[in-house]
Amino acid sequence: MLLWAGAILCFIAYSIEATTSEDPSDDHLFLGIVLAVVVVVTAIFSYYQENKSSRIMESFKKMVPQVATVVRGGEKLSLRAEELVVGDIVEVKGGDRIPADIRIVEASSFKVDNSSLTGESEPQSRTPDCTNENPLETKNLAFFSTNAVEGTARGLVVACGDHTAMGRIAGLVSSLEAGDTPIAKELHHFIKIITGVAVFLGVVFFIIAFILGYHWLDAVVFLIGIIVANVPEGLLATVTVCLTLTAKRMASKNCLVKNLEAVETLGSTSTICSDKTGTLTQNRMTVAHMWFDNQIIESDTTEDQSGIQYDKTSPTFKALARIAYLCNRAVFKQNQENIPVLKREVIGDASEAALLKCMELALGDIKSLQLKSKKVYEVPFNSSNKYQLSIHEWEGSHILVMKGAPERILERCSTITLGGKDVPLDEEKKEAFNEAYLELGGMGERVLGFCDAVLPSDKYPIGYKFDADVENFPIKDLRFVGLISMIDPPRAAVPDAVAKCRSAGIKVIMVTGDHPITAKAIAKSVGIISEGNETVEDIADRLNIPISEVDPRSAKAAVVHGSELREMSEDQLHEILRNHTEIVFARTSPQQKLTIVEGCQQLGAIVAVTGDGVNDSPALKKADIGVAMGISGSDVSKQAADMILLDDNFASIVTGVEEGRLIFDNLKKSIAYTLTSNIPEITPFLAFILLSIPLPLGSVAILAIDLGTDMLPAISYAYEEAESDIMKRPPRKTGVDKLVNSRLIAMAYGQIGPIQAVAGFFSYFIIMSENGFLPGKLLGIREKWDSKSINDLIDSYGQEWIMRRPPQLPSILP
Repeated sequence: MLLWAGAILCFIAYSIEATTSEDPSDDHLFLGIVLAVVVVVTAIFSYYQENKSSRIMESFKKMVPQVATVVRGGEKLSLRAEELVVGDIVEVKGGDRIPADIRIVEASSFKVDNSSLTGESEPQSRTPDCTNENPLETKNLAFFSTNAVEGTARGLVVACGDHTAMGRIAGLVSSLEAGDTPIAKELHHFIKIITGVAVFLGVVFFIIAFILGYHWLDAVVFLIGIIVANVPEGLLATVTVCLTLTAKRMASKNCLVKNLEAVETLGSTSTICSDKTGTLTQNRMTVAHMWFDNQIIESDTTEDQSGIQYDKTSPTFKALARIAYLCNRAVFKQNQENIPVLKREVIGDASEAALLKCMELALGDIKSLQLKSKKVYEVPFNSSNKYQLSIHEWEGSHILVMKGAPERILERCSTITLGGKDVPLDEEKKEAFNEAYLELGGMGERVLGFCDAVLPSDKYPIGYKFDADVENFPIKDLRFVGLISMIDPPRAAVPDAVAKCRSAGIKVIMVTGDHPITAKAIAKSVGIISEGNETVEDIADRLNIPISEVDPRSAKAAVVHGSELREMSEDQLHEILRNHTEIVFARTSPQQKLTIVEGCQQLGAIVAVTGDGVNDSPALKKADIGVAMGISGSDVSKQAADMILLDDNFASIVTGVEEGRLIFDNLKKSIAYTLTSNIPEITPFLAFILLSIPLPLGSVAILAIDLGTDMLPAISYAYEEAESDIMKRPPRKTGVDKLVNSRLIAMAYGQIGPIQAVAGFFSYFIIMSENGFLPGKLLGIREKWDSKSINDLIDSYGQEWIMRRPPQLPSILP
């Protein structure tokens, strides 16, 4: 606005001078045009940067299935999903996307992938039974846009469109207002200071000019000159170029910045709220451990199997592997033979996909092994039996293989194989089983039990018709073989990244929809909960006392269940955030994630949120900076975020934090450099008025300095290297550590600025002396110098200058 006012005043001054003078000066016209161009270009640039309207709802449209199978009036119809209404009966099968929120009325081995909504990496079974009051946890509801993994189901539509769980999340995201970024607040603060100084000095000079008898038009020129001298016209361009250069540098490190100001915001971050699934972990179930022959063995899931810790020729391992690949419905997609096993796509349940890949790595060519043992019968997993069973042709007879919940599998066994020999399953063996089961489960791993039985050929010959309804095959007195545990493994670089965040004074909080035990195990494995730090539950277990008797403040770590969070007041949440340095929130809903972010912000934290699912979108939008995953992230999360990690690597955030801190340091240097020119630009006007000397530096020359010579050196600060302690400093306090503070102003205006002004005046007097006007002669000759009615001027050597126009003073740039 100041520059617009200056441009308008310049045009008015030129118009008045043009109507009252035969030979008007073009300076006012040129200055007005330059000021107007600067304002217009700046406005266009700002519009381009800021006019990025939200496209979140568009990404929801992409998630709508094209057609849905609907039963209306007893007839099956194929309708577009948006044509569904509450009360419709829809049919879905494995591979379909759920077309609306539906209540399951019939299901056959039906499972859905809720990872994009709840963060759970494991497919969830769905049945007609209501098992929980929480809609996100009950088994009789399937939600719009989640994927059916396997089985078939029929459901009653209970919500459509904006009224679905996904639609409510969309509405929540759209209704959120993203606040100003810290750098925007700093620049606004700086601009207010500069504006106040410019207006104050401009008015003061305007009044002084009147008092000293200057014409009002000259006084206006002084006003314009002071404003132009104080306003750093190249500031926006300098800041934007610096941020853009940093953003490009970050893009080369797989960090895509959607909002330039987000670069610096990440550097100001004091708290990171991170999702677990797909962000801290790889979002793919992986075999972690095996238990057979009375020992727990860590699984090797590397392509070359260089870290294998067991004997693949062991009879027990062979039996365990045989069950794992035979009692398995997952299959590799076709034409992937030349792709590494771990990168192959699998059709089927995530746990079975993990078993398939593990056995493919260990044994190779599982498909041919499966074909050698033809499957003749199968009982799919269901929530009541909690096991999966299949029967295969094997060595002229049949073999029954079963996997499922370890305790359910064990109770169906009477023997256990140890070292290739079958021995009775006595209490000692059961105790060893329980110890292994608890140890694996305590690490947050999903544990499956495996057993088998070779069916006698005389009773079950080839071609025998198996039937579960009459149970014409044994499901008891089986042979227990072992346990296999799986986990969604942490990303390799995450522990180091968390440690670097901690050394930089940044608190990392895990916020996930997963089970508390799993969340706690992952938090410990990546360092969010440090080794030796206990939760209230840990202290209670150690002291063998009730949890209610433990002082919450004595625990540095905390694991908070979503149901507990739902009952908390705002003050109770603040107390947890203040008193615990290491926090995990488990079983959280999208609204609760948003509440956690708001709670951190209310305590003064600059919050970064990382996530990849639709359920993370509200928190991503509300956070000071939202960081989405580029590979596994949903369209909605990418739209809501300010930054996207193209490699899905949480460790890239550390790079972003360092770059953000660096850009703040460099911007501070750049602005300090820019402000130092204000004093040498203002003092010529001061001398012009008070000493009545020819104007040493005109307004157009000032613009040339600000937009020409000053801008390139200011931008060059973007290439400054980071200080050695940049990641060892605590996050800056936004209310205290200002981009422009009193120390910087004192240095620019009280130290470097005056030095530049003295150097500028020295050059001015030298050049004037060389042209015949010594310093003493310059005092008081302004009117003669500028007046067009005086055609002669005597210099210091008595020479008479005769001219139609006053002598043109060479531009002296400080």
